[in-house]
Amino acid sequence: MIEVVAELSRGPVFLAGEALECVVTVTNPLPPTATSASSEALAWASAQIHCQFHASESRVALPPPDSSQPDVQPESQTVFLPHRGERGQCILSTPPKILFCDLRLDPGESKSYSYSEVLPIEGPPSFRGQSVKYVYKLTIGCQRVNSPITLLRVPLRVLVLTGLQDVRFPQDEAVAPSSPFLEEDEGGKKDSWLAELAGERLMAATSCRSLHLYNISDGRGKVGTFGIFKSVYRLGEDVVGTLNLGEGTVACLQFSVSLQTEERVQPEYQRHRRTGGVPSVSHVTHARHQESCLHTTRTSFSLPIPLSSTPGFCTAVVSLKWRLHFEFVTSREPGLVLLPPLEQPEPVTWTGPEQVPVDTFSWDLPIKVLPTSPTLASYAAPGPSTSTITI
Repeated sequence: MIEVVAELSRGPVFLAGEALECVVTVTNPLPPTATSASSEALAWASAQIHCQFHASESRVALPPPDSSQPDVQPESQTVFLPHRGERGQCILSTPPKILFCDLRLDPGESKSYSYSEVLPIEGPPSFRGQSVKYVYKLTIGCQRVNSPITLLRVPLRVLVLTGLQDVRFPQDEAVAPSSPFLEEDEGGKKDSWLAELAGERLMAATSCRSLHLYNISDGRGKVGTFGIFKSVYRLGEDVVGTLNLGEGTVACLQFSVSLQTEERVQPEYQRHRRTGGVPSVSHVTHARHQESCLHTTRTSFSLPIPLSSTPGFCTAVVSLKWRLHFEFVTSREPGLVLLPPLEQPEPVTWTGPEQVPVDTFSWDLPIKVLPTSPTLASYAAPGPSTSTITI
């Protein structure tokens, strides 16, 4: 029996283009006092990152797979296929890397191997929607001699920041002379440089504040004015808005605002209703605020953007956008007052009307949500960074 443990050194969340580092430890769990005949051996171990794509058959109409390029021995248990047994299609993968060959461990002995790979920058983000799913995994395959391959899968979460694909790592920024006796970690420099660049771009895009005002009206007049200081946010930030109802000519009885994502299947992949398909657009509410606001002059709200949610993105199959969805309940009666008279000659009992004729309408305000620091996302929404399998 051999125990294989894979541990991600920095948590399970990464930015596309960053280097993933994983330590794979192989152990013979028998006590050291066991006989030498209890030594265990593995023929080889290899690691690979892949992205698995799965689409809902009732929502997405995908073209048939290309039969001119068949899989390489898909049924063979001796070929390393990281996506073996997974649902959907493997749309992205890195080249496999061999960790070791012909490993033999005595009882109680343990050996560790380091795996490093850059996450493809051209891939989609991790996403689990109602129409499609994009799932990233690091798969480690191990095999004994004359035995089937055993797969150890480590789930990953990948965030994508648009615009980093066209950025080149500077090669001529080294000013100080390099020492031939010191090893330079070029991969670590590039990874650090990319993280700094992503942080600068996120800060520049989300730190700009300017008051945007929107007049809210229905068919009978002005309801109020909505104000928001920015339209671009990062995961983990709060969307703060103000609503001024004192200038309105139509009484607003109640309003609600929801922070939502809109998942839309691209037109060429939509399944039509006549073929049994369901609507190609779905909405998910992440936060909601509701308030009764008759005789309210000014109010505000704050909606947190979950760190576990997916920023907006667009692929050939689906797009994800963020929005604020407002719903207003207004009175049909002009100058509606539901307060008791201020001056009464004698004490009386006052009750409000049992019924008020109302109208309802909605309004959507698009906003943009970008990724955040992978380290922050890992700490705030921790996921499994260690996986174990016994062979």
